[in-house]
Amino acid sequence: MRDLPPHVLVLFGATGDLAARKLFPGLYTLAARGLLPEEYAVVGSGRSERSDDEVRDLVRQAVDDAVDDVDEGVLEDLLGRLSYCAATDEDGSDLAEVVRAVEDDLDTEVGNVRRLLYLSVPPDVLESMAAMLGREGLTERARLVVEKPFGLDLASSRSLDAALREVAEEDQVFRIDHFLGKEAVQNILALRFANGVLEPAWNRHSIESVQIDVPETLGMEGRGSFYESTGCLRDMVSTHLCQLLGFVALEEPEDLDERSVRDAKAAVFESLRPLDPSRVVLGQYDGYRDEDDVDDDSDVETLVALEAYVDNDRWRDVPFLLRTGKRMAETRRTITLRFRTPATTVLPGAECAANELVLELTDDVQIQLDVRAKRPGPTMHLTEGTFRLDLAEDVDEEEAEPLAAYERLLLDTLEGDRTFFTRSDEVDRLWQVVQPVLDDRPQVHPYEPGSWGPEAAVALAPGGWRLGR
Repeated sequence: MRDLPPHVLVLFGATGDLAARKLFPGLYTLAARGLLPEEYAVVGSGRSERSDDEVRDLVRQAVDDAVDDVDEGVLEDLLGRLSYCAATDEDGSDLAEVVRAVEDDLDTEVGNVRRLLYLSVPPDVLESMAAMLGREGLTERARLVVEKPFGLDLASSRSLDAALREVAEEDQVFRIDHFLGKEAVQNILALRFANGVLEPAWNRHSIESVQIDVPETLGMEGRGSFYESTGCLRDMVSTHLCQLLGFVALEEPEDLDERSVRDAKAAVFESLRPLDPSRVVLGQYDGYRDEDDVDDDSDVETLVALEAYVDNDRWRDVPFLLRTGKRMAETRRTITLRFRTPATTVLPGAECAANELVLELTDDVQIQLDVRAKRPGPTMHLTEGTFRLDLAEDVDEEEAEPLAAYERLLLDTLEGDRTFFTRSDEVDRLWQVVQPVLDDRPQVHPYEPGSWGPEAAVALAPGGWRLGR
């Protein structure tokens, strides 16, 4: 077990989709690997009345669905630590009593017990939920995990931030963006700063463009009402994709500690030019309006493609091309750095594709570099080749097994490490960057499910997108 103080984990939205798919399976995995505190309890909460046993059955099913070869002993221990209490943003008195009773059972000195409050709740009730937690005294000794989107525009994000500051200090707030918990995203730092072959070329003199491409084949999957209130721009661009941009573009931090990494990322966002609506393409897949909980005349976007610029010495005039959408041709999470082609006239074969460094943001590290080489034969003609990453043979596969994103970030929260969480000034700046598109919203283009989006989105990338070409 980790050397951590006793914890009570309070999961709001305990009967919801995120809890079933990610949170409870994540807690099981951390328990199975001995990464949870020796003394801990889990209190699930939601608006509906449920018995402890009903919720335990839901958790058992969620873990069985998500995990191969479940260790029944570990699962039974987790379920034995789980209880449930309904609460709303208006009334959390019963929940507060349950939490304090659980703390009494964990430790005779209740002040030793820390609280982790996971707020998997709709954005429109987050402010009132925070106020309830403050009224009930639940934010004492607590860390608050807040799910994106952090507001729906600049004004609402600032209002939410003010509401959180009324009940908690900034260092208690963990704004979670699960993309930042991915092993491959964190590997960007190692790949770039530890390799002399890459770091000197990581700039506008060598790189022609950067693509951050996150298409999905899935549609709404029961999230129609959520998408009607947010849309793809708020759900994905102002959060996941911009955070990925920050990691690709940051300067080398002074250290790998929380302050240094987040300062470096915040500096990128300060240099990020507010988006030009004329360089943003919105799309909606045909059939979206037939989804459950979607308006018949909805113009909510299910796809966004855009061009962004970081106005500093390293990246000036290099386009960062971001694309994401539902019901597209593939599900991928791909970052592509396209290098400038040398102006050689002595080697035939200029029609070969440009050099590209490709990072696949999968659980297993996948990195490749597309290069040009001599085609075998008697003549000097170029062909294309690929280098692929192969980790050193001495890596212990069992010890090096990565945690999934939510597992890693839950563990970081327990340990109080906010390095890979989002800071309030980052959120504010990203809404400043996105706000021009909200104020002057481009038209929404239809696109066929299973395609790469409307033609305007496909045409946005000079030289074409890597995915779908």
